[in-house]
This record gives sequence, structure tokens and C-alpha cells, in this order.
Amino acid sequence: MKILCLNTDDAVWKHWCQTVDTDANLVRTLTMPDLYRAVENAPSSFRYCFVYLEDEGFSQQVEEVVALRSVFSQLKIIVFPNQSSQSAALRLFSAGISGQCAPYIGKEQLSLVLSVVDSGEIWGGKAFIQKLIQQSAVTAPSFESELEDLSERELTVAQLIAKGLTNKQIAIEMNITERTVKAHLTSVFKKTNTKDRLSLALLAQSRHTML
Repeated sequence: MKILCLNTDDAVWKHWCQTVDTDANLVRTLTMPDLYRAVENAPSSFRYCFVYLEDEGFSQQVEEVVALRSVFSQLKIIVFPNQSSQSAALRLFSAGISGQCAPYIGKEQLSLVLSVVDSGEIWGGKAFIQKLIQQSAVTAPSFESELEDLSERELTVAQLIAKGLTNKQIAIEMNITERTVKAHLTSVFKKTNTKDRLSLALLAQSRHTML
């Protein structure tokens, strides 16, 4: 059993190596581009993909995992965030990841997680995800009104952000320059009172759900 890993923390990596079953082969990558190359070179070789989310650049890493999931939909991705974030969990589960665990998860619990994921279920369960969605709705009830002031192009940018696309990918999709994408994003952040791509993506996802 081969498990592709993105892990930049040596202590967490050592723990993973000691926690997985003896028949597991962990393949470590240190950057997202390296992980992409590993999947592209052997698309059917990896049974799971473990991604450690460190504190620095946390929101950006969440969006990178969303993009990874959109490109490689067959990957069973399990994230191991180093911080607790309700919005990040909602974003990741909405994008279709298979589970979320603590970085220093125990051996027996990890075995249970993988068993659940193997069965086609999501670690955390549907009730957990529904609770996240309900809590998000309570903390941000005015999603629809916050998007009403966006122009058609700005709304398109927000929707593509929700799909996990990068600025470059959005530029290609909309046939505009990356500079124009950034200008649209600056305007969108201001009009929607969002501060980053993660909060904007949740906003756009909520609108899509209500339509």
C-alpha cells in the first residue's frame, strides 16, 4: 500500500512513519508541485494522499488542496491541519476530501480512519459536515446580499475561486490577464467584506447551494 504524502514537518513525518501499518509505503514530497508530479507519473499507484497543513500560509494551503482535489478527483485525500478551523474544514469537505485528522493521530485511530475512507465514507461523517454547514450559516447569514453588488465578471471570478482555480487558471478560463484577475479580486474582497480566498470561496459556495 503506497501513500503519497505532502509533509514539511520532520517531527510529524517521523510520527506518520511510526503510525502507519508495516505494509504501508509512505512517499514523501515537500512541495505541492512535487506532489502533482508524483501523481502524474503514477496516477493509480497511490491508495491515499496525506497532506499536512502547517500554520504558515494555512489558508493558501487549504486552497491548494481544493485545487488538487479538482485535478485528481480519484485521490483519497486526508488532511492533517496543525490548527483548528471550522471554515477550512467546511471548505475542504465541500470540495470532496475524504477526511481530516490531527497530525499526531494514534495508530489505532488512523487504521479506523483508513477503513472508513476505504468503505467510501468520509471520516467525520455526514452529521459532522452538516453541523459545519449549519454553524457557517449562523455566523454568516447574509451571503446572498453580500454578492449582489458584484458585477457579472466579479461574480464569475468568485465562482471560479470556489472551484479552487488559481489566478492563472482563472485568467485562461475568462480570457483575461492575471493582472485583471487580481484587480477583480481586490474589488470582490472589498465588496463582500472577505479577507482571503478561503472566505470568498465559502461565500460563493453558499450562494450556489441556495440557488
